[in-house]
Amino acid sequence: MTTAMILALLVGYGLGSIPFGLLLTRFAGKGDIRAIGSGNIGATNVLRTGSKRLAAATLALDALKGAAAVMIAQRCWPDAVQFAAAGAMVGHLYPVWLKFQGGKGVATLLGVLAPLLPIAAAVYALVWLGLLLTVHISSVAGMVAAASAPLSAAVLGADAYFPMLLGFALLVVWKHRDNIQRLFAGTEPRIGAKSD
Repeated sequence: MTTAMILALLVGYGLGSIPFGLLLTRFAGKGDIRAIGSGNIGATNVLRTGSKRLAAATLALDALKGAAAVMIAQRCWPDAVQFAAAGAMVGHLYPVWLKFQGGKGVATLLGVLAPLLPIAAAVYALVWLGLLLTVHISSVAGMVAAASAPLSAAVLGADAYFPMLLGFALLVVWKHRDNIQRLFAGTEPRIGAKSD
């Protein structure tokens, strides 16, 4: 592994591991987001604090940190962009500051995609938003959107990104394993419910 790869990975992890959901809710006087709803630090759980603005800010910042990691690598270490992307995703999912208990990666993956494959990011966003508006189940929308990323890469001929995006999609699905169990049991709540 080269120095550029290591630096890109570290920068990506550092950015990805910033727990915006936790920080925003604390600063807003909402307490520890990990003690609310599902205990997750992502935007869906932040919404359960009753603040749509905090949830929207969390979503935007979680996406932005993924995009920032990739854009910094594109400028500084163009041959190590995928390491920055991987660092951002792993940092969000498993932040060392929170004993490796992070978010589920849906917004951060969108952010990573935006500078890498803008068309794939647009498809991702449309799938995510479309399912949120129709089925109203955050986990379903997030997992299907994540699955669209490697499929878009394949269709667009971005073969170099396909293995990485497939890995990211599988990680997102893995982080939703409890949601999957509830989906099969018919107990997965829709957006606006108290538990995830």
